[in-house]
Amino acid sequence: MTSKPNTSPTRAAVGGRPRPVRVRVFRADGKIAKVHPPDGEGENWWGRLNEALGTTSSDFVNASLFQIQAASRSPLGGISELSMNAALAMVEAAAPRDEIEAALAVQMAATHTAAMAVLAKLDVAFATERRVAAFGSAAARLMRAYAMQVEVLRRLRNGGQQFVRVEHVHVSDGGQAVIGNVKKQDVQG
Repeated sequence: MTSKPNTSPTRAAVGGRPRPVRVRVFRADGKIAKVHPPDGEGENWWGRLNEALGTTSSDFVNASLFQIQAASRSPLGGISELSMNAALAMVEAAAPRDEIEAALAVQMAATHTAAMAVLAKLDVAFATERRVAAFGSAAARLMRAYAMQVEVLRRLRNGGQQFVRVEHVHVSDGGQAVIGNVKKQDVQG
């Protein structure tokens, strides 16, 4: 399977959304890599990374890229450019407004990547029942953590406020009460 890298900074065909920011990974060895802009995106690349991470801090962008890089290792231990770019696309889709939301979005991308890696290990030909159960349990915990992270992001953005209305109902002896939303039916005639 071969695919051409997306190097165009133009708008995507679907929904008019800009294509996600991408990185090129140059490996010094299996554990150390340096990220660079893809060909043709050098001019506005750093600004797009800042925007994708909701920050103006170069240090935060560098730290986030290192964290994404650490979470984007291939099963053989090398750094996966494909996985890094997928994680960056997830972070950018979360549209973080500040560093707190960006850190949460990076965690969400890393949690998703880990969950998918664990699920992939369920399909091993010679897996024992105990191993399948352990991987299934780990994947379920990771997916639950991801769902909780999505909920935390929603609460960060919406303030996490709930609306509770308490009403007092007095019912005299022999009376009846209805609890819930009651709507009058329209009488036509």
